[in-house]
Amino acid sequence: MESLYLYQEQLIRATSFLFRRDFLDEIEWNERLIGLIGARGVGKTTLMLQHLTENTTSREETLYITIDNLAMSLDSLFSLAETFYKSGGKRLYIDEIHKFPNWALEIKNIYDLLPGLKVVFSGSSILKIMNNEVDLSRRAVIYPVSGLSFREFLQIKLSTNFPAYKLEEILKSHESITSTLTRSFQPLAWLNQYMKFGHYPYFLQSENTYGIKLNSTINYILENEISPVLKADLKTTQKLKRLLNIISASVPFQPNIVKLAEALELNRATLLTYLSLLDTADITKSLYNTGSFYGKLSKPGKILLLHPNLAFCLNPENINPGSLRESFVVNQLKNKHKVELSNSADFLIDEKFTFEIGGKGKTKRQIKNITESYIIADDIEVGYQNKIPMWLLGFLY
Repeated sequence: MESLYLYQEQLIRATSFLFRRDFLDEIEWNERLIGLIGARGVGKTTLMLQHLTENTTSREETLYITIDNLAMSLDSLFSLAETFYKSGGKRLYIDEIHKFPNWALEIKNIYDLLPGLKVVFSGSSILKIMNNEVDLSRRAVIYPVSGLSFREFLQIKLSTNFPAYKLEEILKSHESITSTLTRSFQPLAWLNQYMKFGHYPYFLQSENTYGIKLNSTINYILENEISPVLKADLKTTQKLKRLLNIISASVPFQPNIVKLAEALELNRATLLTYLSLLDTADITKSLYNTGSFYGKLSKPGKILLLHPNLAFCLNPENINPGSLRESFVVNQLKNKHKVELSNSADFLIDEKFTFEIGGKGKTKRQIKNITESYIIADDIEVGYQNKIPMWLLGFLY
């Protein structure tokens, strides 16, 4: 047990950078079982260690372990938790929990049989978390961890706190909000950086190698997270990679399911499953027409890369500004808002607001007769009336 404590201390010392304070404050840490679930690299480990470091008063009461540590051989999570609990432990942090066999059953037993122990766990493999056979919904409070917003990226780069705004605030008061914010920074220059390497906090390690790490992350997800769910062989994995290459070369991608299935030698149902898994793994974002049946059996009307960084990684020789804009807008909105394809413009938000996305020269001709409609314009710092600077949507969380 002493070696586990030593490993914990080493990690705490290595994690000196504190970030995403707003997200930490939203978590109900008094719950007995908390899960932080998100894509690889979004900062779940740092969030756990930040909370642990700030709230540890006794080493004997708190323990952090990671299943990713090859030097730590465990036969049973429950046995570890029980030993820790009987020695006075009160809080157990388990990182990369999805890599432990039958992890959900072990967590269920810890919750049911060790009532005085609080557990926080993280999982990078969204697919394995979501497809686990043991239902933890009545026990665990799950918090999805998204990539950094433009606002969070700025806070890290500038070491300055900026407020988050509700969408209604931005739509109503964007002129005064932007006037205040632009006194502190030049949004367009920073937005250009965010588009290339701002979604994952590992840009802190190196901006130059960000693309290499992102590409490695994508390959890991395809080969080690999606493929096992499909019980796939090498040929299937290659088809997944080919599908992603087709999407990245064509975004915003409006899929012809029949032709795409033929090109990949798949049937329709299997192709829709592939597309759904890419969405679940936080690589793509499928959008559906307003009022359409939402689910695996419904053909998406448009498929975007989940965030702009992916375009620079997967298809750097063919960057499409329109695709980057749509990817950015949807990415910043999706956490707290419903985004659908509009019948008369680009997007319908929360079944109420119509958004048309474009450059600074975009006019309102297409939406002039639609109430609650807005131009979301790139390449402008400050908007006017219903023309809103695109970068400001990066301040929603």
